[in-house]
Parts: sequence; structure tokens; C-alpha cells
Amino acid sequence: MKTLSIDLETYSEIELPKTGVYPYAEDPSFEILLFAVAIDSGPVRVYDLAQGEELPQEIIDALLDTSITKWAFNASFERICLSRYLWDKGLLAKGEYLNPCGWRCSMIWSAYLGLPLSLASVGAALRLDQQKMSEGKDLIRYFCVPCKATKTNGGRVRNLPSDAPEKWDLFKKYNIRDVEVEQQIQKKLAAHPVPDHVWEEYWLDQEINDRGILVDIPMVENAIKLDSLSQENIGKQIQELTGVENPRSVQQLLEWLNRRGVETNSLDKASIKELLKITDDEKVKAVLTLRQQIAKSAVKKYTAMQTAACSDGRVRGMFQFYGANRSGRFSGRIVQLQNLYRNSLPDLEEARSLVSQGDYEALSLLYDSVPEILAQCVRTAFIPEPGFQYIVADFSAIEARVIAWMAGEKWRMKAFSNGEDIYCASASQMFHVPVVKHGINGHLRQKGKIAELALGYGGSVGALTAMGALDMGLKEEELQPLVAAWRDANPNIVSLWWDVDRAVKDAIKQRTKTKTHGLVFTYQGGMLYITLPSERQLCYVKPQIGENRFGGESVTYMGLDMTKHWSRIESYGPKFVENIVQGISRDILCFAMKQLRDYRICAHVHDEVIVETPMETSVEEICVKMATVPPWAAGLILTADGYQAAYYCKDN
Repeated sequence: MKTLSIDLETYSEIELPKTGVYPYAEDPSFEILLFAVAIDSGPVRVYDLAQGEELPQEIIDALLDTSITKWAFNASFERICLSRYLWDKGLLAKGEYLNPCGWRCSMIWSAYLGLPLSLASVGAALRLDQQKMSEGKDLIRYFCVPCKATKTNGGRVRNLPSDAPEKWDLFKKYNIRDVEVEQQIQKKLAAHPVPDHVWEEYWLDQEINDRGILVDIPMVENAIKLDSLSQENIGKQIQELTGVENPRSVQQLLEWLNRRGVETNSLDKASIKELLKITDDEKVKAVLTLRQQIAKSAVKKYTAMQTAACSDGRVRGMFQFYGANRSGRFSGRIVQLQNLYRNSLPDLEEARSLVSQGDYEALSLLYDSVPEILAQCVRTAFIPEPGFQYIVADFSAIEARVIAWMAGEKWRMKAFSNGEDIYCASASQMFHVPVVKHGINGHLRQKGKIAELALGYGGSVGALTAMGALDMGLKEEELQPLVAAWRDANPNIVSLWWDVDRAVKDAIKQRTKTKTHGLVFTYQGGMLYITLPSERQLCYVKPQIGENRFGGESVTYMGLDMTKHWSRIESYGPKFVENIVQGISRDILCFAMKQLRDYRICAHVHDEVIVETPMETSVEEICVKMATVPPWAAGLILTADGYQAAYYCKDN
């Protein structure tokens, strides 16, 4: 026996989409219903655990043996559920999880090749002979989740195999079919393997997900109570000012505003911000400000933490490996650390203390907005274990450094080498004058900043506007000259865009291999591969040369669009460069996490790593490890900054 292909059907009273698999499998109600398995690509056998069948000892031994590879689609689900199964058998210590090194995931394989992240969608995209059975959703709804007690079903709150034997037989066939589809995917993708070093990154990702991050549960509970009190109070204030029946009703508030002479069709964040600029009506201003507060969503984060915390107070499974399949970057799950509110309070410690105590009266007295304080404190609900500290470290301007290194933009490399502020350096290069933050020509730094943020990947006036250039005080007539100034200051980056564009098109047209800037572009087997310096590849499915909306030549490929639908996507040089730079930045982060593997990484956010480490560990030690330049990135200038913290926060 060398491999197992596995698929499970399970039951739990916990709502899997809200909690993730760890609390789902930990719950007392959890059980595995069906276990479908194929040994060494052989026929699929299903074990009906719900009706008393047992797994053979050789299967149990294989689950515990890291030398035997276990395959599954979204393998983390099977691995965690089977860990719970082994806890109950006394074969694995409770709270420990099966070693991820014994597992490989066909969903990750699909993502690596730019394919969808659902079994049904992958099967459709690959046009497999056998597809996932469409009856599956109804069967899962029937057997895998609690049901509502009715007279018709005799008042039961769960459907068992004996309640619908024919459905149960179909459910077994569904379970078998999923493994058969997974086997077909493996055969179909066999010519396009995932490199071993990427599987090693996946295993590290699983270790971090298994470790989780500790939540201050009492603080979270008090924050939720404070939000409830605050919402009630704000609602009463809005009712007193407007007389509306439901202070949360957008329609009722719009009608009230209309009667006050304010015309708007929306009360979203941007609309309220704009209305507050133009109205002179003090009552309207007061209502709009209160509406801003009542609409704050920070409490959703606290609720997500509370819902997803395991029995030991840690939230697990928050990171999706290869969640962004265009670059291979991680994406967030459950609490979504990637979009937490950024704290900026000078007295954060005092505010957090009041939230922890649930002191609504003091918060109301000291601060203008309780919802704002709850939002400011949301990060701080993540805490290290007693006797440990957080060290938070992140790369400094990683994408700007990577694109400068790739393009050979020497003035940028020099600025990074000298430790200069890149926004000042960029403004100085653009306007040919010295620019110092808060000093000589300091007003130009803002132009340098907006240009850096918006223009690195072929952006023009539209990108500047989308980035908020007009809100920052720039005039419309300044935008096009700003684009020209940035491109003139960065000729090597502009050349990089179009060298990549040409290399991609030549590879597709000639069905061949092309090279530029240390990158290799290969058309093979209906795929475009871009080999990065790390030797990881970015993959584009069924690339073609087409025509863009301007009548020019463009590249299209099959992928997940902005609405997560499998469709043909158009791209060009600067966009490919964006994928490449973000992909290289991701590889640098993964290399850094390998350097920090023994330091208890409990979370990572964009280019930042949160380490839960003993008190004697220094920030410098972590930053030196993190800023180690990978051997494949010789010449890249890399720095990492960090700080110690008693809870997670942004260092101000």
C-alpha cells in the first residue's frame, strides 16, 4: 500500500461554514457516517460507519503512517475529521492532529494549475467522464445536518439511514463517486505535477492552521454585549432625531433625508462621507454620523471569533493555502485577519481595558463613539498564551522591492539599500528635486505615495482616481502628468511590462519557451507556465491570442473571474507582471516562514507574520530570520521590521 484516496460524509450539529472544520469535528455530536477509500488507485470501497461497520486495521495503520500518502479533495477536512475519529479510538491524543506530511490535496493541485476550488467545478472544467453527482447537496442536507422536528417526521431532529434506506443507498453511491472523480482528477493532472517544495509549504500551512491563534474569550463576550448596548442607544438617538420607526431601515432614513431636502439613493460608507461634506443641516449631520456608527461591522468579527473558537479558546483553520490561484498567495477564512480594522488609538491599552471589563458607561463618557472603539480594539482580542509574547514582523515595501529587483531599476535599489523612504525617493526621481518627509519639498511625498500605490502595474489616471487621488487633494489636470512623470522615472519597470507581454505572446503563438528578466514562459499541453525564480510556476489554462476592446492584440485564458465563475479572462503585460511580483513576494514570505518554523507562527497577514514565542526571544532575532534573502533571489534588498506586543495590534 502506497496511497489512499479518501472521501468522508459526516454529521455534526455545528454549522461548518461558520466555524470551519476544527470546532465542527470537536463537537460531541460529530461522527463520521461514511468512509469511501481506494487503495493504490484500485476500486473504491465504502465503509458504513453509521450502521456499525468498522475500518480495517490496515486502513487505520495507514492513516497514522506518514510514509503512506493520503489524497483527498480539500484534504484538511478529511485529516481533521479523521483526527477526531482517532481521538475517540484512543489512537491519537485529544487535541493533536494527524501529521499533514502524510497528506496531499487534489484541491490544492487544482488551484496550483489555475483551476477552480470546488470538486464539481474542477470536474466540469476538466470535462471528466464521471462528474460529481448533482443529488449530493440534498443528501447532505438530509443526513449530515440536524432537521426540524415536524409531525410528518415524527418529531425527530435528525435523519438516520433507517429513516430513508433508498436515500442512504444513494448517499453511499455519492460518497463512492466523489473518490472516483478525485481519482480522475489525479490522472488528468498527472502530467502537470505540483513541485515537492510547494507540498512542503502546504504542510507548513497546515501546521499553522492546526496551531491556531488564541482568543481572549471574556473580552470578546464583553465586546458583543457592549455592541448590543451601543446599538440600542444609537437607535434611540436616531428615533428621537428623526421619528422613524426602525432606525436600521435604510428606506425609512432615506425618506426622512428626502423630506429634509437631502437627495441620495444610498447610505453606504462612501455616500455618507460625501453627504457629510456637502450638508449644512446640523440635524442631518448628527443622523448621518449616528448611521455611520450603527453600520459599523466590527462586532461581526467578535462574533466570528466566538463562534469559531475551539474548546481551548484558539481559532484554527483561518488560512487557505493557494487561495489566490493567480499568484499562489494565501487567502483568509472565518475571521478573515486580512481585513481587520486598523487600530490608531494613542490610548489603545486603556480602551482595550475598558472593553475587557465591559464598562459601557466609561467608554461612553471618554469616547465619542463606542462602535469606533470596539472596531479599534478588534485586533487586540488575539492574545498569546500565558508566559508567551507576540512578535509581529513584516517586510518593508516587499512588492516595490521585488519589482525594482526584477526590472533592475537602480535608483530604487539604491534608495532601498540606503534605507530611504520610497515615497520621498519616488517623488524626488519624478520631480527632480530633493524630497524629505516633513522637510524640504515634503508636500511632494503625497504625490510620490499615490503614484507608487497606483501605477506600478500599468495603472493610469483611472488607477489614481480609484486609489483616492482626488480625495487627497490632487486636481484632475494633475493626474495624467503624474502618470507620465512616474513612467519617465521608472523606464526599466515600464520595459519589464512590455518585455513580459512580448514573452507571453511569443510563447503562446509559437508553442515554445521564451525568457526575460530571469523568468521562463512555456506553452505546453494547453497551458502557459511562468516559471518564477523560486522555480514555482504560475499556470494559465488554455491561453489564446485574441483582440482587446481597442482592436489590439491581447492574451486570454480560462480562470475564475471576479464573480468566481469559470470564464475566459483577458490579460496583458502589466497584469502578468502584477501576478509575477505578487507571486515572488508570496514565495519570499513562504521562505521566511520556513526560517521561522520553530518559533510557533500562529498567524500571517499579507506580508506580516505573528509569532507566539517565549519572552526571551528578541524582535531582532525574528526580523533577521525573516529578512534572510532566499538563495534564488540574490541581489534582492530585503528588510523586516517588528515589535513585541502583549496582544495583536498595529504598531503605531
